[in-house]
Amino acid sequence: MLVVKRDGTTVEFNPQKIINAIQKANENVDECERVSQEKIEEIARNIESKRCKRILVEDIQDIVEKELMEEGKYDLAKVYIIYRYSRALVRKANTTDESILGLIKNRNKDVMEENSNKNAITAATQRDLIAGEVSKDLTKRILLPEKISKAHEDGVLHFHDADYFLQPIFNCCLINLKDMLDNGTVMNGKLIESPRSFQVACTVMTQIIAAVASSQYGGQSVDIRHLGKYLRKSFIKFTSSLEEQFNGELTDEQIEKIAKARLKDELRSGVQTIQYQINTLMTTNGQSPFVTIFLNLQEDDEYLEENAMIIEEILRQRYEGIKNEKGVYITPAFPKLVYVLDEHNALKGGKFDYLTKLAVKCSAKRLYPDYISAKKMRENYEGNVFSPMGCRSFLSPYKDENGEYKFEGRFNQGVVSINLPQIGIISGQDEEKFWKLFDERLELCFEALMCRHNALKGIKTDTSPVHWQYGAIARLEKGETIDKFLFDGYSSISLGYIGLYEVTKLVKGVSHTDKEGMEFARKVMQHMRDTTDRWRQETNIGFALYGTPAESLCYRFARIDKEKFGSIKDVTDKGYYTNSYHVDVREDIDAFEKFNFESQFQKISSGGAISYVEIPNMRHNLKALEDVVKFIYENIQYAEFNTKSDYCHVCGFDGEIIINDDNEWECPACHNKDHSKMNVTRRTCGYLGENFWNVGKTKEIKARVLHL
Repeated sequence: MLVVKRDGTTVEFNPQKIINAIQKANENVDECERVSQEKIEEIARNIESKRCKRILVEDIQDIVEKELMEEGKYDLAKVYIIYRYSRALVRKANTTDESILGLIKNRNKDVMEENSNKNAITAATQRDLIAGEVSKDLTKRILLPEKISKAHEDGVLHFHDADYFLQPIFNCCLINLKDMLDNGTVMNGKLIESPRSFQVACTVMTQIIAAVASSQYGGQSVDIRHLGKYLRKSFIKFTSSLEEQFNGELTDEQIEKIAKARLKDELRSGVQTIQYQINTLMTTNGQSPFVTIFLNLQEDDEYLEENAMIIEEILRQRYEGIKNEKGVYITPAFPKLVYVLDEHNALKGGKFDYLTKLAVKCSAKRLYPDYISAKKMRENYEGNVFSPMGCRSFLSPYKDENGEYKFEGRFNQGVVSINLPQIGIISGQDEEKFWKLFDERLELCFEALMCRHNALKGIKTDTSPVHWQYGAIARLEKGETIDKFLFDGYSSISLGYIGLYEVTKLVKGVSHTDKEGMEFARKVMQHMRDTTDRWRQETNIGFALYGTPAESLCYRFARIDKEKFGSIKDVTDKGYYTNSYHVDVREDIDAFEKFNFESQFQKISSGGAISYVEIPNMRHNLKALEDVVKFIYENIQYAEFNTKSDYCHVCGFDGEIIINDDNEWECPACHNKDHSKMNVTRRTCGYLGENFWNVGKTKEIKARVLHL
């Protein structure tokens, strides 16, 4: 039997090499993690008994790893992998030098611009990014099978977050904030008891967010309704204090009036704490927490009125913005806000319509919040309404041991995305070839996702106590493994996809908005959904189909394919692929048509989906925005507004750039007049493309076709 090595050369099979490798790994784990000499020799014999003509060295690795895991020896399996490849690692040329030096010298744009919550210039963040480059290098050369690494490099698929794969951490989660606030938690070995006031609850919440964000690589979400209880506690505390202080000198009405005034101050201070803490805290991985706040009012909530007050204050402060170093109010990147539309606030005369009007006003100026239709979500998720995780992926419905639906305290294990356009480029309009290649690549994605899953098996709760021992996810014992949370659909693991529009153009010759194209696109989507459902049934792991909102990946896949296959009209010539199922930005379609069209794909892509519309001059179009919000509630589950706002690169001002008395563009905050250091929205004709200045006419901005 010949063994095909990683470099393509062949050698005769030698069982002693396997025995030696496992023995070496055995020496480097605790005694309870070791396997017997008899088992080691049995593994070698099992491989030898296959007696095939040729066997890949990766297949041998897979067999050994599988047998060790079946014995429950997870630590040994990992040590074995690292030992087995260590000599190959030494022989291979170093691949991190240029990327790391590029970071230090601010040349590595791919890494520097990947995350909006990371400032790649600062030393603290660079340390994390350098570690990420090392992790990516080790992941590519050691931790992943070579065919998966090659598929990633070739743009067949994208193995997300390889810069953290070296560590035993997962992607994103819904923090169980209620448990952590009501029952207390522990951070850095210190007990944090249940808060007795709203202000303290807000502070504890931000500390929880920072601790959680430091021990995972994706986003996290919190449901703000768990703070209503503590706002009421503050009101009761103020009332009791006043009654004791004045001892009958004030009427009940006077006490209530003073208590409400104090509560209003505490509400403002508490929400300000959330906003400023999240934007100023730095996690241990060199970034602001990638956190989403879920703004959902539930009719049966005991603290409904308090939560309405909290949501109103959050929206008010987001509308105001946050001051940058120059004292100019700007739009903070975090926390992201997701606002739920329901019968009581969907601008249909409901009690809380005033909150939605404020949300729309906030969206017009600050882009957030995003919007979820409770009506459509209940249709898609067995009557449930719950927050997306920080990365905008959704969990599947899951019932606990008491038969109750549970969403908070659950997480996503990881993501691998498939490049749909590349399949279409290779197959052309040969549909038989397309479906065959599609299935082959889906199975490759499955193998990559199983690498994600297997990397978490056997992980002990001690790796992140805040997650596993103190309530963010669970309250397990020290030294216990997290394995039970990796199965039965408790956590999700996601197949992402890019470029449904482009693959439809390639295979059918038309957009997926065309009738023929739409039929094909739905078939592609349903096939991915059916495949992930099959994987779930076969493995008892929560596979899900995820409409990846990965802007940088859209450019990466397109760049790789253009280098490989050249410029292809409406595909690689644009320089980007469309996100997931989205309509290409150049198509002539209005906001209502776009949402209506894309909603059909959101239901299929239940592991995560969001739709966008770009609306020019949103600050002057509040009525139009309200109409769109009404439409969202009735027609689509999850949506967001985009626009190109005025922006000053000197001071960060993102209000409206003015035309001064000298007929020049001028920033009203810092009075910058340098047109090369500002973006100006086309308010006359609505043009939002790239603008340039006419040579010799310094006061004229010229669009490509339309002129001011």
